[in-house]
Amino acid sequence: MDKPSDAEIDWARIRPRRIADADWKRFEGYLREIFSALGMPEHSPGTTATPQRFLRAMLDATDGYEGDPKLITAFPTECSGGPDCKFSQVIEGPIPFFSLCEHHALPFFGHAWVGYVAHDNIIGISKLTRIVRLFAQRFSVQERIGREIADLIERMMEPHGVAVYLSAIHLCTQMRGVREHESQTGTTHWRGNYLTEVGLRAEFLRVSQGARRE
Repeated sequence: MDKPSDAEIDWARIRPRRIADADWKRFEGYLREIFSALGMPEHSPGTTATPQRFLRAMLDATDGYEGDPKLITAFPTECSGGPDCKFSQVIEGPIPFFSLCEHHALPFFGHAWVGYVAHDNIIGISKLTRIVRLFAQRFSVQERIGREIADLIERMMEPHGVAVYLSAIHLCTQMRGVREHESQTGTTHWRGNYLTEVGLRAEFLRVSQGARRE
């Protein structure tokens, strides 16, 4: 495979987000005012540092924006070139993830299953977990995370196919609005052979759905 261009590996660069001290203090002040308006005591032993802790928690929870330099490692495929190469898949999951809904900034969380059919390259299993968390640890929506995971694996590896299944609980539907306390949302994304091979999709769903029930 040709060496990826600078544009193609932009997602792998580390881009630390730096917040100036003056801005950090100003943001804390805004949060203190908002929390106080909502009823939180400003200066109790448990809440005095809450604005600072909240900002730090948000920064940590969204570090997917900073990239991951360890995603670009690939290895030659183990396939010997026979017809089986197009139908043998690698499936990793359940991969736990946490994200923040961009509509309400409330958490949604669950598990991802990622599958691919290798062509010229394979990647370390841990890289699939890194890819999931790269996109989950941002303000996002579940559908976009799945699409971004599938698109990135396609660009990195040029495999015969990619499959992504996400199952998540959304606190924006449990803590507010309709208050659905038992529902989970599932989304699927298919690329390449998974679009045309029913048996390949069925095997992937059997593994992922079976693991979910266990």
